[in-house]
Amino acid sequence: MEGVSVRKIKKFCVFCGANSGKDVAFVNAAFHLGEVLGKRKFDLVYGGGKLGLMGCVSTAVAQHERQVLGIIPSAFTINNLVGETCGKEIKVATMQERLVMMMELSDAFIALPGGFGTLEELFQMISWAQLNIHNKPIGVLNINGFFNGLLSFVDHAVKQEFITPRARKILISATTTDELVDKLQAFRFEPDPALSKLKWSPSSSQKEKLDLTLRL
Repeated sequence: MEGVSVRKIKKFCVFCGANSGKDVAFVNAAFHLGEVLGKRKFDLVYGGGKLGLMGCVSTAVAQHERQVLGIIPSAFTINNLVGETCGKEIKVATMQERLVMMMELSDAFIALPGGFGTLEELFQMISWAQLNIHNKPIGVLNINGFFNGLLSFVDHAVKQEFITPRARKILISATTTDELVDKLQAFRFEPDPALSKLKWSPSSSQKEKLDLTLRL
């Protein structure tokens, strides 16, 4: 990436399925992502537990002796529902609290294949970036075209003028792990001039926490 300024990223947050998916390529890619993050000396923030692709990524990062932090709602820990978290674990009360903490403790976000939960996390981070709540890079690892339909839909929404071309740049995609990591490091946030004027007040319950009570 000669001539391109590199964003300082220490911790990647990975959103992905608690299932392994139909295609073994998803599992292989999740392990490979964890290996690449570990070898390139990045730490991991994820949703906790050891199920599905979440377990694959966290195990691979931990094997390279990097820090792994699982942020998990207490409800999921009852009866060991999602298995033991790989690394340190923080328990939270709600899904919203979990996502806020993920945003605050991470420097960039990667989505692997997953279901509704993964998509919710991905689009919540995109919405918060659009609203200038954070300016951290967000990308999807498009394994075997898994995200082709989603990316086409987003481009369709741009054509229909529901998403601006500027906002479209928030979502980055790549088909290989190293390419995606490089793109995220090179990302330059371009805030919407109008939305950049928004001021988000500190939470009254936790010092220096953002007030994210807005339901998007």
